[in-house]
Amino acid sequence: MRAEKYGIRGVKMHVEQYGQDQSPTIVLLHGFTGSTSTWTETIRLLSSTYHVVAIDLLGHGRSEAPVEISRYRMEQQIKDLHELFAILQLACPIILGYSMGGRVALAYTVTYPSQVAGLILESSSPGLRSEEEQKTRRLADAKLAERIEQEGLESFIDFWQEIPLFHSQKNLSDEQRQAVRQERLSQKAIGLANSLRGIGTGSQRSYWEDLEQVKLPVLLMTGSEDPKFVEIAHKMKQYLPFVRHEMIKDAGHAIHVEKPRQFATMIKSYLKAQN
Repeated sequence: MRAEKYGIRGVKMHVEQYGQDQSPTIVLLHGFTGSTSTWTETIRLLSSTYHVVAIDLLGHGRSEAPVEISRYRMEQQIKDLHELFAILQLACPIILGYSMGGRVALAYTVTYPSQVAGLILESSSPGLRSEEEQKTRRLADAKLAERIEQEGLESFIDFWQEIPLFHSQKNLSDEQRQAVRQERLSQKAIGLANSLRGIGTGSQRSYWEDLEQVKLPVLLMTGSEDPKFVEIAHKMKQYLPFVRHEMIKDAGHAIHVEKPRQFATMIKSYLKAQN
């Protein structure tokens, strides 16, 4: 494993690389409150076959957490990734994004379609369609951001880990649940608050209209215990020209945490079939 911080457009980003550089590259983008450590099992299962690059997105993990909210906006984070990929000399990687990271992965692919070989979206979406939905979500995210700043990180994590989206994680072992909690607690309060304000689902533009233009292979992955994102995947499938949707039984939102072996096996099988 090679871990390094790179100066990208005035901020430092933490990057970890595994496997051989000459192998096909998979870039991993985590979700909100996550970091490279969320992918530990995925990396272990994929790095014998692929060059795996795991990135801490802005405001998360060991990457920098700027105070300027505008620096977190989707357009800015796409530019960050583009410069980082150039520095790392990543030619047409496969991008795998989970939840928030999936939204970033899709946005990057729409912006630079010729520079991505494949797209894997785990429990993610193209954003919200209407301005009214976006406004409602922005207000909700603003309240969450204020809650983080006023009540502190630990209080917020106590609340966050109990939301219905993560109920299936109660089936994890005590050790696994503690690892997820520690990852969340290792975040910076300002990074999470500004991520909600800058790159929350209500703050980004909708990419629904762009799906038909995504001409590369796309794998959508959802857990059977995550009905909201199963429905979103079904709707996305109607627009994406080259798409496959896989649903993992008895898994919730974070499939890579709850069913890591099935998750990695499905990805390897899918990518092998694309060659």
